[in-house]
Amino acid sequence: MLDSTSWTLLLLACATLGLAPFFPESHVWEKLKMLFAGDMSRPIDVFDFLFHGFPWLLLVLKAVLRKA
Repeated sequence: MLDSTSWTLLLLACATLGLAPFFPESHVWEKLKMLFAGDMSRPIDVFDFLFHGFPWLLLVLKAVLRKA
């Protein structure tokens, strides 16, 4: 499935869903800070992190598998 997904689609997903909302800061960045600070305890925070981080995960997986 990942091979058939275009780079353009993944980059667009990262730029929109992966970085949303753009102001004051993206959810992924906010949740990463919470994760490293040990403050991610609410289920909605975990869901938000997974939801907004999924496009980035797919992009990294596609890049790694392309090299293999």
